[in-house]
This record gives sequence, structure tokens and C-alpha cells, in this order.
Amino acid sequence: MAGLFEGATVLITGASGGFGSAAARRYAAEGARLVLSDYDEKALDDIAGAISNNHGCDIAALAGDIADESLSERLVALAVDRFDRLDVALNNAGIAQEAFTKLPKTDSAEARRIFDIDLVGMFYALKHQLPVMERQFRSSGSGGAIVNVASVAGVTGASGLAVYAAAKHGVVGLTRSVAQEYARLGVRINAVCPSFARTPMATEMLGVEVRGKVITEEQLVRGIPMGRLAEVEEVVEAFIFASSPSNSFMTGQTLHVDGGLTGY
Repeated sequence: MAGLFEGATVLITGASGGFGSAAARRYAAEGARLVLSDYDEKALDDIAGAISNNHGCDIAALAGDIADESLSERLVALAVDRFDRLDVALNNAGIAQEAFTKLPKTDSAEARRIFDIDLVGMFYALKHQLPVMERQFRSSGSGGAIVNVASVAGVTGASGLAVYAAAKHGVVGLTRSVAQEYARLGVRINAVCPSFARTPMATEMLGVEVRGKVITEEQLVRGIPMGRLAEVEEVVEAFIFASSPSNSFMTGQTLHVDGGLTGY
């Protein structure tokens, strides 16, 4: 049987991270052709090689910094030059704050870097992905789907992570706004907002001392009704759902994959 994304071209940033690598494997298993990017060139080459060996799919990879606009431009050009089109973009690249801290104690250089990657980098990605998908829609009636990885911190407050939360609020704002702009132009844009998941971004916090207390997994999941971290595959399911060609009437939404955290 053909996969859900058989023959589709899927672009994934942050492709060597927890969500990105799992998503790349899943899209490949569903028949997609992949354009992968990550800041870490070796890790990117490793994941591209492993997926190619396991699934035999066509993969193009380009390492770079998402905070550099030229990377987004080159990634879209790579998708079109190599595969003739861009059907799905999973804008997953992002970083978190190194530690929980009150805003006045947040390093200014770190704050700037978070904004540059998590928010400005998202703007660059959308700026170059949207015109290609619009042209596809105008020429063939088939545009595309964009999934922006935000966070529940982008729809709630996040004590100790104010800069990260502000950047992710910006991602949600971009998502909702461009979804309205492109609703009649064949492009669906949605955001997935995970809570803490079992990725390096979250697990590297464990054991870190903050204000005299060591962060534990129990502390991270304290406000989550399900009482546990999300598994990576559970979040990837939301990516697949949001970008699925059969999910054709949903746009401008934030999907909260958070164990009930925002369900009150």
C-alpha cells in the first residue's frame, strides 16, 4: 500500500534532534522524499544516511543556521531543484534557555540567540516556503502544508523561561496570521505545542540545580494531569495529523500535545 505521503516532498529543520529525527523517519516510512537541515552537520549526515539505508527514500541534506535567512532560501531552492516541489514543511529548529531563571538574570546574548533562532528563523522559513506553495496551488491546484513547532509555553506563561515563552508566543502569532493570509491560496499552516517531552532539550535539564533545588522529572511533570513526559512519537503523530493531505480543512490552529496541561 502507498504511504500517506507517497511521493511528497517534506522539508524538516532541526532534523537531527529528538522531534526532527523521529519525524524524518516517520515521513520516510510514509513514502516521502526528504529535505533535511540541522546546525550540526555530522549529526545531519548521520541521520540522513541512516534513513536512506533503512527506507531507501530520496534525501537531500543541507546544514546551516536557521537564524541565517540564506539557509531558508537555499533549502526551498534545494527542494524545488531536486524534487520539483515542496509539499510539507516542518519548521522544527529551535533552542531553549539553558536554565530556569528570572528574566533580569537572563543573559542578554542568550536571549538574542533564542529570539533569532526560534522566532526570526521561523519568519525566514515561512517567508521562503509560502511563495513556492502558493505558486504550486495557482499552477496545479495543490499547494502545501506547514507545521510550526511551538510549545505550550507559547500559549501559557512559563515561569523561569520567559524569553523562550515569548519567542514561542511569537511563533503562534505568526502561525495564526499567515494561516489567514494563505487560507484561500492553497496553504494550510498550523502549530504543534508540546509540553515537556522525552527529548534532549528536556532531559538535559534533569539534575540541574536551580535556586538551590535540583530539577527532577517529577518536577517537570508536576502540572501535567497525565503525570508524565510526552514520548517523542506521540508528538510526531500530531505533526503527521497536521500535515496530512486528508486533514484539508484545518488551518491556523494550535495543537496542544501536553497531557492535559492546557485543558482546564
